[in-house]
Amino acid sequence: MWRELTEQFDGVEPGHPATEQDLLDLELQLGQTLPTPLRELLLECNGVVDEDGTDVVWNAAHIGLNNAEFRTSESLRTLYMPFDALMFFGDNGGGDQFAFVCTPQRPDVFVWDHENDSRTWVVADLEQYLHRALSHAGEDWYR
Repeated sequence: MWRELTEQFDGVEPGHPATEQDLLDLELQLGQTLPTPLRELLLECNGVVDEDGTDVVWNAAHIGLNNAEFRTSESLRTLYMPFDALMFFGDNGGGDQFAFVCTPQRPDVFVWDHENDSRTWVVADLEQYLHRALSHAGEDWYR
């Protein structure tokens, strides 16, 4: 389903599938389970890059590294509200990042604005996120 969805858009490059072990390792690293739609997407295409080269959905390794940094960096902790309730999974190429809220877990996608630390609802689920992110040009499609 996810690969077929992403291939509807010109210039989009879905990654090679992640393995089940990749995702189990990621969940262990994060200390939480992946939202089901994200898990399913990663098993079909481990990341999605749009025609401009933006990582609309990161691969499993990037998800792990980025979330670990945001949850443990002392310098980020002094600048921003805590990130523990969020699971970042993609970006806009300009600094803003997209996330699921994992505490409590919900299907909605939010954007974190790196300039003002706001966390704003964007769409109701990952499928809507992909449709909007891949069909609108420019890094601020969600505004």
